Amino acid sequence: MPHLRPFVSAVVRPIPITTREQRIQEMDRAGHNPFNLPADKVSIDLLSDSGTGAVSVDQQAWAQRGDERYAGAESFYRFRDAVRDIVPYRHILPVHQGRAAERVLFSALLGEGRISVSNTHFDTTRNNVERLGSRALDLPCPEAAELDSEAPFKGDIDLQALRDLLTGPEGPRVGQVLMTITNNGGGGQPVSMANIEAASALAREHGVPLILDAARFAENAWLVTRREPGYSGWSPRDVARRAFEMADGAVASLKKDGLAPEGAFIGVHDSDLADRCEVDVIATEGFRTYGGLTGHTLETLARGLHEVLEPEYLADREHEGAYLAERAHQAGVDTVRPAGLHGIYLNAGTLLPHLDPAQFPGHSLANALYREGGIRCSELGSLYLGELDGEGRLTAPAPFELVRLALPRRVYDHSHLEYVGEVLAGIAKDPEQVPGYRVTYAPPVLRHFRCRTEPVRA
Repeated sequence: MPHLRPFVSAVVRPIPITTREQRIQEMDRAGHNPFNLPADKVSIDLLSDSGTGAVSVDQQAWAQRGDERYAGAESFYRFRDAVRDIVPYRHILPVHQGRAAERVLFSALLGEGRISVSNTHFDTTRNNVERLGSRALDLPCPEAAELDSEAPFKGDIDLQALRDLLTGPEGPRVGQVLMTITNNGGGGQPVSMANIEAASALAREHGVPLILDAARFAENAWLVTRREPGYSGWSPRDVARRAFEMADGAVASLKKDGLAPEGAFIGVHDSDLADRCEVDVIATEGFRTYGGLTGHTLETLARGLHEVLEPEYLADREHEGAYLAERAHQAGVDTVRPAGLHGIYLNAGTLLPHLDPAQFPGHSLANALYREGGIRCSELGSLYLGELDGEGRLTAPAPFELVRLALPRRVYDHSHLEYVGEVLAGIAKDPEQVPGYRVTYAPPVLRHFRCRTEPVRA
């Protein structure tokens, strides 16, 4: 049966159309860093799926009920109830975005010399751990390194490595076990319910809180129903709720699976922990019943948390991700398999073998996609994950040279994805024409957001 998208466009925005010469000029001005490009010079923006989706007419209608009173606004209680329908925790605190939620909760759980262990910390998550003097330790499962395999849950944490850590000499230093669902830094791969349950049991055995980084909780739940034995008859809502039940707390950026441009929450069981978090929220975000969010946004999120778990929406999301991955494969570009929902990850290392890691092949492919087609995306390779010396030279490469094509929710249709595939195919026909890059400026932390580079040709 042909695939039918479960929505139509109600409001549209023009796409900027630029020439190759204009794009080269823009890249020169931006220091050859896609993050520095102005959005009005980008035709297809796959840089992030965070806050970039389209809201529905129902979300817009609900938002008109926004109660902007400072304390105890009706909009907060509707938001809290929508969260608690999925996240059965006693304490729910709204904040303006996921990074704020991480900063507040991590400050209460971590500190100098502590360890945060995760299936994979993402960039800003790692920074929020390290700025507290703690160590961010990634323990991805062995299957995560097999980019071409069809293993269904490559986002899992390595349970044996977690057990060894918790029972070893560093065990008392572990302040949290952080499970990211889906595993963004690990190629957008899902985490199985069996893995969450086993990690929960290990953490509780050693008195360590299990925290979910649940920005894409609905997408993880959908893939569980599609891939994990015993869950095929479950609804995505029931799977998501069960995952939260197995954890002691959660942070979630709702700019992803909240289907809104702003918002997040902190959820915990423990009242003492909630009190410490609440004091921080009031001091830095806003009163506990709005957390820096407007009533308009709280209402948008309350409706979005309902819509994001609709099976028809999630099935369409899966279809679009698989379609873009297939277009990449047809172009001769390897991707991390199997395809996830929030984006696909191109293997720049295999496409550009003429570039060694010191020339940042992931960054090179991302820049080529903009130069040749006005497509903006982000690198997850040695520029992001590698180690550089004081001169910006690579001293330790990343394990893989990946490029993430993130898919904004309910924004692009098949014609846009076909276009991305055509641009990829053009690059893949003559990959040796893609130059490498050297770093001309790199800040000491989160360098990929602000660095500047220049092309280096052999």
